[in-house]
Amino acid sequence: MGTRRADYDRSMTTQLAMFNPFLPSFLADPYPHYAALRGQDPVHRSLALQVWVVTSFAEAEAVLRDADTYSSDLRVATSPLAQALNQQRNASPLGHVATVLNSDPPTHTRLRGLVNRAFTPRTVEALRARIETVTRELLDAAPSDEPFDLMQALAQPLPVIVIAELLGIPPEDRARFKAWSDAIAATTRPMTPQATIEAARRATTELIAYLEPVIARLRQHPEEDLLSALVQAEDSGDRLTHEELLAFGILLLVAGNETTTNLIGNAVLALSRNPRELDELRRDPSLLPRAIEEVLRWDSPVQTLIRFAKTDGRLGERQIRAGESVLVALGAANRDPARFVDPDRFNIRLERERHLAFGLGPHFCLGAPLARLETEIALGALLARWPSLHLAGEPVRGGTFTLRGLEALPVAV
Repeated sequence: MGTRRADYDRSMTTQLAMFNPFLPSFLADPYPHYAALRGQDPVHRSLALQVWVVTSFAEAEAVLRDADTYSSDLRVATSPLAQALNQQRNASPLGHVATVLNSDPPTHTRLRGLVNRAFTPRTVEALRARIETVTRELLDAAPSDEPFDLMQALAQPLPVIVIAELLGIPPEDRARFKAWSDAIAATTRPMTPQATIEAARRATTELIAYLEPVIARLRQHPEEDLLSALVQAEDSGDRLTHEELLAFGILLLVAGNETTTNLIGNAVLALSRNPRELDELRRDPSLLPRAIEEVLRWDSPVQTLIRFAKTDGRLGERQIRAGESVLVALGAANRDPARFVDPDRFNIRLERERHLAFGLGPHFCLGAPLARLETEIALGALLARWPSLHLAGEPVRGGTFTLRGLEALPVAV
C-alpha cells in the first residue's frame, strides 16, 4: 500500500508541475516558475518541449560534470527538440562543423586545447586598458542631462567593440557585426520560427563571406589580434581547419556579444532595484567582483544548457533513456535553497557557494574572464562617474528563453 501511495504521489506531482517557457509570465520572471518546478519535480518531463528539465543544483551539477553520459553532440539525440535543432543546424552553412560547444572528447579536447593557446588569461588582461578607454568614450557620448537607454549607450556597444577589435574588425563594420550577431542569437529560442532560422542562415553566410578573405590575409601576414592568434595556434603540428576558424569566430562574436551585454544590463537593473546593495557598493568598490558573481547567480545571462543522454541511466528519481534531451536550467539551479542561503535575495555581502552561470566541467565558458572583466570595468566606471545613477522608467525585457537580458534600460544620472 505504501509503495502504491508513493507512486500515486509522484504521478500527481508530475501532473501539477509544469514547464512552459512560452508563457509571457515566464519570460518576464522565470524564477517563481523555477521554484515551483524545483519544489515539486526537480527532474521534470516537459510536455511542452518533450525534454527533461533539471532545476535542482545537485542534478544540474551531475549532468554538467558527466560528459561521458550527457553529451553535447546533437547527433546522439532522438527527441523531437533534438530533431528540430538538427534541422536548424543543417540549415546553417557551418552547421556540420564541430565547435567547443557542440562536441565531446576527443574532438572537444583537441579544439579546446588549440583555442586555449590563443585565448589566454594574459590575452584577456591585456585588454583592460582598451576596455577602459572604450567605456569612457561611450559614457562621454551619453546624454547625462536627460534620461537615456543604458543598453544602447553602453551595454550593447561595449562587447561588440571589444569582440570586433579582438577579431581585427575595423570600426566602420561594427554595426554589421552587431546585426549579424543579433540574427544568429535569435535562434536560441525554443522551436525557432522558420523566418528566424532563415535570417540566421543569411547572417552566417554574410559573416563567412566577410571573414574568409580576412583569414586568408592573416595566414600570410598575422597581426596583433585574437583571430591572428587562432590562425597561428598549433599543438603538435595540429591547427584549426579553415571551417573551424570560421565557426569559432562566429561563436566568439555571438557568445561574447550577447552574454556580456546581458550581464551588464542585468547587473545595473539588479543594483538599481536593490538600493541597499547599491549603496554598499558605492561605499566599498572592492565589493565589485563579488557583486558581479551575485548577479551571475541571481539573474544568470545564460539560463539553460542542453545535453543528450548517451546511455540509459537515472537522474534523481527519474529514469533517463538513451537519446533523450536534458535541459539544465542554470537560472533555477543558481537559486536552489539546498545550495544557497536565502537564494532569492540579492546580497553582495554574503559569500556564496560556487554558481553554475558559466557552466561546469570541460565545457566551462571560455569567455568567462572576458565577461567578468568587461562588466567590472563598465560598472566601476558608472559608479565612479554617476554616483546617483537610477532607473528613469520601466525596463524592456528582451533576450530569449536561453539568453536572459534587456532590450532597453532607461536611466538618469
